[in-house]
Amino acid sequence: MCSGRVDIEFVFRALADGTDGVYVGGCHLGDCHYNTQGNYDALKMTLLSKRIMKHLGLNPQRLRIEWTSAGEGIRFAEVMNDFGGKVRELGPLGQSEGLDKETLALKLKAVTKLIPYIRVVQNERLRVKFGTEEEYHQFYSSDEFEKLFNTLIADKINMSQIMLLLGEKPLSTGEIGNILGLTASEVSRQLNNSATHGLAGYEPSQQRFSLAR
Repeated sequence: MCSGRVDIEFVFRALADGTDGVYVGGCHLGDCHYNTQGNYDALKMTLLSKRIMKHLGLNPQRLRIEWTSAGEGIRFAEVMNDFGGKVRELGPLGQSEGLDKETLALKLKAVTKLIPYIRVVQNERLRVKFGTEEEYHQFYSSDEFEKLFNTLIADKINMSQIMLLLGEKPLSTGEIGNILGLTASEVSRQLNNSATHGLAGYEPSQQRFSLAR
């Protein structure tokens, strides 16, 4: 299968299912056998996934992409041994990141629910084409990308997490912030937006927010 067919959903469903690390292997850039842009698409998908993982509080080193041809068996073995060692060093998913199982599951569920939306953003607002791997790395670490990511993706992920939490029980702004590692101002902004759209409301008797009924 061409590495360009590795969807962002594959990465986050693997993590949600308990996988401690995800490896994507493709043929060398400029040497794609199916689609001349296939491995570049895989690179873009991986760089975006790493940024989402960072936003969730997960170590991006748990996701790795490498280029190896069918004739590079020794190099492939070396890469896999190195990646396997790194994953073992990091330990079970969430452990070295300080995330308990419940919070980790919630964060990954929040992302997987947004996959269709993230695909649209990836294909429309983050649609870029460069000639080298270095240029893609530069773009995905640029201020331009960071601004787009925060506006188009990070906000949606935060809202998704908050809605999932409120689906379990009413919570205060402080409680939500402590669970998700968000500032009080960020939680308040998200809750105000959700209240404006009729998604959540404040219950004065409990001094908590809950999903709208």
